[in-house]
Amino acid sequence: MATNNLQNYELMVIFTPVLAEDDYKSAQKKFTDFITANGGTISHTHPWGLRSLAYPIEKKTTGLYWVLEYSAPTDVNHKLEVQMNRDENVMRHMITSLDKYAVQYNNRKRNKATESEAVNS
Repeated sequence: MATNNLQNYELMVIFTPVLAEDDYKSAQKKFTDFITANGGTISHTHPWGLRSLAYPIEKKTTGLYWVLEYSAPTDVNHKLEVQMNRDENVMRHMITSLDKYAVQYNNRKRNKATESEAVNS
């Protein structure tokens, strides 16, 4: 596996809302461990928590959202999607490819949020 051919991605997962806090964290860890085990690196993880859905999925109106930024070889995404499709706690998922400008934008956005939290406290 060529590690110099890493691409940047963003993964958004909606987990079922009936997960306990520990199960929610272990589901996140399961996917981050999968990515790192297959030659990827995690840039940033952001659990959004419980949010309302735009439309009901499997008769549920809320879901536990989680966003993950990572760099990985391109073949990891297919393996990751297979794992997410097999997981009954995952209601929906989406992998988006990020170009260098999107990565820079996300970093600036995170830094601004960190600076404003530091000023407010």
